[in-house]
Amino acid sequence: MFIVISVLIFIVCLLLILIVLVQNSKGGGLAANFSSSNQVMGVRKTTDFLEKATWTLAGTLLFLSVIAAAFIPRETGVEEGTIMQEQIDKAVDPTSVPSNFPMTAPEQKDNEGE
Repeated sequence: MFIVISVLIFIVCLLLILIVLVQNSKGGGLAANFSSSNQVMGVRKTTDFLEKATWTLAGTLLFLSVIAAAFIPRETGVEEGTIMQEQIDKAVDPTSVPSNFPMTAPEQKDNEGE
C-alpha cells in the first residue's frame, strides 16, 4: 500500500510542477495565449482553473503524505540489537593490557663494530 501511495504522490508532484510552470505571476502564462473574445474559457476563467488546480493538487499532496506516513512499513518483533550496540559489545577496553604484552624492553645491539 505504501508503494501505491508513493507512486500517487510522485504523479501529483509532477502535475503540480506542470501547473505551477504554466502559471505566470504577472497574469500571463497559459491565460495570455487565449486573447480571442469568442472562446469557451476566457482569460479570467483560465486563471481561476489554474489556481483551483494548484490548490487541489497541493491539498491532495498533503493528504497523501499524511496517509503515506501511516502506511510506512515497520518491522514487528523484538530486535536483537542494533549494529552500534554490537560494535560496543565487541569493543576492546583500551585500559586493559593484553596478556602477551612484553614487560621488558628489547635488547639493544651495538652497531659500532660492523
